[in-house]
Amino acid sequence: MTSTEILNFVVKAISDRHGEDTEAYDMRGISILADYYVVTSAGSNRQLHAIANAIIEEAHQNEYSDYRIEGTRDSNWLLIDLKDVVVNIFTKDAREFYNLEKLWMDGKSVELKED
Repeated sequence: MTSTEILNFVVKAISDRHGEDTEAYDMRGISILADYYVVTSAGSNRQLHAIANAIIEEAHQNEYSDYRIEGTRDSNWLLIDLKDVVVNIFTKDAREFYNLEKLWMDGKSVELKED
């Protein structure tokens, strides 16, 4: 499965669970860690975990099982490492506090098409 296909199912899952202010950055040729970095916000911890669960469900439906999740049930930030695509899901306050987007300023912003 290509990194673009992974990005597409990630964006679909985020959209299905109403993630907010979703941004994706194309880091091919810039980062050796991943091709794409994605960041989205959730209105609550419950929604944050619903988005993460939707991404994992989409991964399984697409027969993709090479992922790792960082964070706990009480976290305000979950990271899903899908190898070529890294997804960061934050509560709004945590996203503002950590401001990870500044790390990816060299990447090209990806225009996301949400259903």
